[in-house]
Amino acid sequence: MRDDPKERAALGRAAVTGAASDILRRRADFPILARTVDDRPLVYLDNGATSQKPQCVIDAEAHYYAHLNANVHRGVHRLSQEATDAYEAARDTAQAFINAAQREEVVFVRGTTEAINLVANSFGARFRTGDEILITGMEHHSNIVPWQLACERSGAVLKVVPVDDDGELDVAAFAALLSPRTRIVGLTHVSNALGTINPVRELTARAHARGVPVLLDGAQAVPHLAIDVQALDCDFYAFSGHKLYGPTGTGVLYGRRALLEAMPPWQGGGDMIRQVSFERTTYNDLPYKFEAGTPNIAGAIALGEAMRYVCDVGFDAIAAHEAALLRDATERARAFPGLRLIGTAREKAAILSFVLADVHAHDVGSILDHEGVAVRTGHHCAMPLMERFGVAATVRASFALYNTHEDVAALFAALAKVREVFGDA
Repeated sequence: MRDDPKERAALGRAAVTGAASDILRRRADFPILARTVDDRPLVYLDNGATSQKPQCVIDAEAHYYAHLNANVHRGVHRLSQEATDAYEAARDTAQAFINAAQREEVVFVRGTTEAINLVANSFGARFRTGDEILITGMEHHSNIVPWQLACERSGAVLKVVPVDDDGELDVAAFAALLSPRTRIVGLTHVSNALGTINPVRELTARAHARGVPVLLDGAQAVPHLAIDVQALDCDFYAFSGHKLYGPTGTGVLYGRRALLEAMPPWQGGGDMIRQVSFERTTYNDLPYKFEAGTPNIAGAIALGEAMRYVCDVGFDAIAAHEAALLRDATERARAFPGLRLIGTAREKAAILSFVLADVHAHDVGSILDHEGVAVRTGHHCAMPLMERFGVAATVRASFALYNTHEDVAALFAALAKVREVFGDA
């Protein structure tokens, strides 16, 4: 068959259009998107804080409580065995989702915050006076405060990689700050406040060249990017379920098996033990050594369903759709009078942060809410980053697979209402 470039291009456009059409049909999977706010259709643009849940995830959690409810592990009765099978199947799903080499490297946690605290307390038990912990100027508080606490306990010192005016990391400064005293790097994969996608593979390679392990905060990455921890070559990867269309109070810590084996338990109690006496306790195998107490069984099962849902949609389709939304929103933002974008990195996820003239971000958010548009306003748990850009707070619109160009238009129509209220401010 003759290769016609015009025909090939038309087929390519048709494929993209078909993929876009397919992903837009997914809106019907999310029941909350049918509700109204002040008699206006809900436009939900607060996905960076938490995403909405598809019906299959809601059903998965409900099914556990209606049909399987029992504690996992060690139970001999039928319900316990079935609950254990479902819980451990979710671990297998998580292993495949991030391409961990072994299921023992997948630890269920309550979210990214708990995962980072686990590493800071357990791996951090080896820190000594004068050791250095390297993080960046765009970190969420959850990747700052646990390391500060580790420094207080050990006498280690916190070092910070600067951020430039576009919201990109200073890679040269990162390399310069790596030193013989650096014991770990804590690095966000995607900035929650800026949307910047960091070159984590390159930075991890630089750290490993100095023998330094790397923890990646993937909370904002997993809804948007296909994650392969083996390809990234990171030592720890942390993410939350509730930003990935899954339940709140769920998440995953990936850790290299050799590191997890060498780390002491962080919390003590049921399921993390092998043998207990008043003289001595021995600990369970991985990953249970780090899963003390009754876990969020229903949540883990539903998180597995969320991972399967996202994979069914497909990350290529999600990325293309969200990139188009971000381009649309960015073009509108650049043309909107008085609007200043905060975070203009070359590589960005679907997050748009901005300030509007002299109107406080909370006032902007309140007016948008009356128009049915839900955004996040404030410092986004990134106060040092806000100080870096000379603002107290920003308005953050963050997009998900179910958002549309109509949502983007609604956002800017609502911002026009803000200008009507405050004038040129």
